[in-house]
Amino acid sequence: MATLSLNLYSPSIGHKCLFPKSHNSPSNFRISCSSSFLQNKKQFKKDYTSVMIVPTGVGAAIGGYAGDALPVARALSSVVDCLISHPNVLNAAMLYWPMPNALYVEGYALDRFAEGLWALQPVHQNRVGLVFDAGIEEELLIRHLQVVDATRASLGLPIVGYTVTDTPLLVEKWVDPTSGQSTGRIQRPDSLLRAVENLQKGSKVNAVAVVARFPDDDTADLDDYRQGKGIDLLAGVEAVISHLVVKNFQIPCAHAPAVLPPQLDTSLCPKSAAEEIGYTFLPCVLAGLSSAPQYLVKGNNFSKEDCIVAGDVDSVIVPINACGGDGALAFANRKRNKPLIIAVEENQTVLNDTPDSLGIEAVKVSNYWEAIGVIAAHKAGIDPNSLRSNRIKNIAPISFVPSNGFAISSAKSFV
Repeated sequence: MATLSLNLYSPSIGHKCLFPKSHNSPSNFRISCSSSFLQNKKQFKKDYTSVMIVPTGVGAAIGGYAGDALPVARALSSVVDCLISHPNVLNAAMLYWPMPNALYVEGYALDRFAEGLWALQPVHQNRVGLVFDAGIEEELLIRHLQVVDATRASLGLPIVGYTVTDTPLLVEKWVDPTSGQSTGRIQRPDSLLRAVENLQKGSKVNAVAVVARFPDDDTADLDDYRQGKGIDLLAGVEAVISHLVVKNFQIPCAHAPAVLPPQLDTSLCPKSAAEEIGYTFLPCVLAGLSSAPQYLVKGNNFSKEDCIVAGDVDSVIVPINACGGDGALAFANRKRNKPLIIAVEENQTVLNDTPDSLGIEAVKVSNYWEAIGVIAAHKAGIDPNSLRSNRIKNIAPISFVPSNGFAISSAKSFV
């Protein structure tokens, strides 16, 4: 909102200044209504960056289904200056939501970013290509190609071409008996890597969507997922596929499974419904990849001025018992510019990697409502504990041990 102020111009010194309104103002100064000072206030404070992580295939109560963590990401993006998250959070099959200040970062790349090995370079748009599994039936392939054309015509997405693998990828999926999370493999990773390489050479793409033919789910397992229970059996091996591409080519990648439409279910859980309203899961992947940041590998002469690095992250939000991933641990163990770690108790998973079990210093919150409040306070430069009853205690002295081995207090205690 503009505020009334004096916009003063002095011919002798040649610059503008702000002056309270007064009848005694010099005659060579003129009054105007200006908000330029307020508009430039960001120059006094760095942008606030948050990372939101919900691991894939671990049965997360929020984010373990068809884009059901996307509302959280939307709310977070309205509070922070920059939100960094990954496809499991931002994808919702046929649905997606554009957030100008959100960066769509594949999970393997997010881990390397957290470790300080890679940086993120925001872009206006990418040249996106697609790799289709040769095992996809003709009719199902046509359905996917129609979705691609629809996103090009109706959304203007920069999709430049596609290729088909030279042999079926042969996807296998299972549940890890130790961790309880979904995982899997493709029997022909070489075929996928050749297809991506040919696509890069032929169409100069710098982002890739992969569509692999997945085996049809067991009826009982599918019914649980459709009712908002259990884990996503497809998600684990989807991560394996995208990790493989990103590790080898260092470009944005995301995966959309090709499956036959299931039978109509009249009691579908809303958390799983986004996957039931079309023939493919591809629209959200193409929308995300179209403006995903490029990955810059440390040592390749990237400049911090034109990219985002791990030290820019101010806070990281994770489920309470899913803090053991490479990215979360890397952020938690930073020696400099350590971000605030926020663990959400309501978002339970099949894992047991809590902050306490891993020795991680974290702010524990009951739900994402509280997490957003903590981030708003943190961004404002306020200790979040000062917003709670009786959370601020008397300040304590800080002791240090000099070379003689005797502890010395650096301040007197007034407790």
